[in-house]
Amino acid sequence: MATTPSPAAPGQASIGAFGRLAGVLFNPRPTFEDIARKPSWVVPIMVIIVLQLAVTAVLGQRIGWRSVIERQIAKSASAQKRMEQLSPQQRQDAIDQQAKFAPIVGYVAPPIVLIIVTLIVAGILLGLFNAMASAELDFKTSLGIVSHAWVPSIITALLAILILYLKDPESVDIQNIVASNLGLLFSSESPKWLVSLGESIDIFSFWQIYLLGLGYSVARPRKIKMGTALTYVIVLWALYVVVKVGAAAIFS
Repeated sequence: MATTPSPAAPGQASIGAFGRLAGVLFNPRPTFEDIARKPSWVVPIMVIIVLQLAVTAVLGQRIGWRSVIERQIAKSASAQKRMEQLSPQQRQDAIDQQAKFAPIVGYVAPPIVLIIVTLIVAGILLGLFNAMASAELDFKTSLGIVSHAWVPSIITALLAILILYLKDPESVDIQNIVASNLGLLFSSESPKWLVSLGESIDIFSFWQIYLLGLGYSVARPRKIKMGTALTYVIVLWALYVVVKVGAAAIFS
């Protein structure tokens, strides 16, 4: 028989969808208890998507898509080599073409990636906890925990918008706008794999890891201890970082 969180006390109202967004940030334990009793995921995902699109819009307005492409080429040795093989006119045409399609990718890719990653992480952690801890979680609960664990991304997006408006556009690192990680310690001349590793050691990533561990331990307190939950989540994060850093080393 599934182990579930204690039912809400008589007269205790469920936390609303938008109340859960604030609750995850400032009072996460009772918020995740409420999510486990009545899982939901649409509102956090939609709010994050809207803010991601807002960052994309401000990025295009403040920096310009052509400048975005030129900066990306300047940071990629392989892209620079490809450009060197073209004539000046061909280089300009190539940049113009990429700048034309960059907004499409910028608006379409983030929502798709967010939804796919959320589904994958929810599925993997569901399988891990059910197989290793006999947690008897269902996918909806797992999805509710993961989607709300991403809520710190709202703060990241708001900070990115603020920085894009306040800073000189020429001084903004478009690949690390908020600079909440160790990537800011490395120069553009540093190995790409090292920069990627530094960017993975991020305050907001650690916050999300903590929320994931807390969410699953609260959802099945008799089956999943906080330490166990954090261990599984950290192992999954570490595997992601290894793949990310490896890809940076191979393709840079």
